[in-house]
Amino acid sequence: MAFLGVEQSLTGRAWIGPDLPVERAAETLAQHTQLPRPICQILARMGVPPEGADAYLTPTLRDLMPDPRSMRDMERAAERILTAVRHRQRVAVFADYDVDGGSSAALLMTWFRELGAAAPTLYVPDRIDEGYGPNDAAMAHLAAAHDLIVCVDCGTLSHGPIAAAQGADVIVLDHHLGGETLPDAFAIVNPNRQDEDGALAHLCAAAVVFLALVEAGRQLRAAGQNGPDLMAMLDLVGLATVADVAPLVGVNRAFVRQGLKVMARRDRTGLVALADIAGLDTAPTPYHLGYLLGPRINAGGRIGQADLGARLLGTTDPHEAAALAERLNTLNAERRDIEAKVRAEALAQCEARGTDGALAWAAGPGWHPGVVGIVAARVKEATNRPAIVIGVEDGIGKGSGRSVSGIDLGAPIQRLAAEGLLIKGGGHKMAAGLTVEEGKINTAMSRLSELLAKQGADALGPADLRLDGALMPGAATVELLDQIEAAGPFGSGAPAPRYAFPAMRILNARRVGETHLKVTFGEAGGARLDAIAFGAFDTALGPELMDHGGASFHLAGRVEINTFRGRQSVQLRLEDAARA
Repeated sequence: MAFLGVEQSLTGRAWIGPDLPVERAAETLAQHTQLPRPICQILARMGVPPEGADAYLTPTLRDLMPDPRSMRDMERAAERILTAVRHRQRVAVFADYDVDGGSSAALLMTWFRELGAAAPTLYVPDRIDEGYGPNDAAMAHLAAAHDLIVCVDCGTLSHGPIAAAQGADVIVLDHHLGGETLPDAFAIVNPNRQDEDGALAHLCAAAVVFLALVEAGRQLRAAGQNGPDLMAMLDLVGLATVADVAPLVGVNRAFVRQGLKVMARRDRTGLVALADIAGLDTAPTPYHLGYLLGPRINAGGRIGQADLGARLLGTTDPHEAAALAERLNTLNAERRDIEAKVRAEALAQCEARGTDGALAWAAGPGWHPGVVGIVAARVKEATNRPAIVIGVEDGIGKGSGRSVSGIDLGAPIQRLAAEGLLIKGGGHKMAAGLTVEEGKINTAMSRLSELLAKQGADALGPADLRLDGALMPGAATVELLDQIEAAGPFGSGAPAPRYAFPAMRILNARRVGETHLKVTFGEAGGARLDAIAFGAFDTALGPELMDHGGASFHLAGRVEINTFRGRQSVQLRLEDAARA
């Protein structure tokens, strides 16, 4: 039965409340642990038993850290990196142009610097001219001047480019889905290699790099030396984990929780400059990492100079950091404008094609390759379907895809590449990239749709809105939010709780910017609460609540603390509504 009887909300969704087993598990948790009911509700949803509650609420690296040597080639990779340090060899870091790649590169650069070794050469490929991952020309050029090349967040499928690195050893530290065969590299450390057991498949590339440095530290201690303070580098691992939408399960929870604590100390020069220019004046949260800092770091790789993000994260010079942060902030604003245009065209194309199949896709001439991934995410959200968006230039399409829960996109993309329908393609379950000849786009997308349909993607309905229960405005206090936060961090794989506020009166509603809505709501004669609905006027939510006519509405979303001029208040991040 739909929660509060809402079978079709203003955004077309059914509301689903906690099922009976979760309610029973929450009751059991409350009885055995004496924890507040909201926390028990979250723990029950995540499948945490009473005896595991304390460990879940206080995730520690000591308890959750995997043995780095459980991954193939790890010892060999760490030994080779230490050999390069000891023999003062020339090292290059080849990094992807996103937050995960930039964080991975910054980890290595920081580690080399704190070890007193020569700084590695940083190489980040241009998204438009070179595309994702190593290429023959760049690898050959780096190999001619370096003894060791470390590829981070890329390289697992780069057979040709790694073979082109004649005269240099190549180490790959990656997390993207591996193929049936691996390149002939010195070492390939990747929890998503075909010959791994998948136990660490949830790690982002920066986490893999971090574990490689943990192993290097172990080898240094065995030789009677001390290595750099790795705990102080967890801000980069936490940032990459959230920005790359890695699931917050297992050790990832500890990485993010500890990383946020490190970031709050404001020790990393580049992140301080970026946080200041982004207006982040409170302790950082996963939301800030994913929506304030991450997009700005990504902006260089999307529409500007590809290495700006990695350089910002790695610098210790306040003047350089301020200049890089300013440039990235400007590029991010430009990116938003470009994205809005492409998003409108892509959504119109998808609607014309129909969104009841297994795949929502769009392709257009001149669409900037740097925004197709973001637009694919927006199309996925609008259709609840795996989505591919392709920009075409000079007869070649460069696209990016995003998937929905339960549907693997990376494996079918790899299969299309193996079948010759793509020039190249790869990724992981939730995200993938591809390059395709313009004349093969229709055929490739038809085949991809066929493969996704076999996973059930064509049977998906509108995404239900899952709720953890109902609240009244008077119960939504800062103290309650502090209790809920104890069950975090929240993000992919561990969503923040959502609550419904039943039969609320709209006391005030006003438009903010182009598409957002600010609302004050409450009970008749009772407590009131403020809400913000981002993008409300892109759906029926904005117009309906603006013209409420005195009607009562059920309101739903995530409750959060809003800090303004040092004062804290509770705010609803409004996601949906239905007439009461």
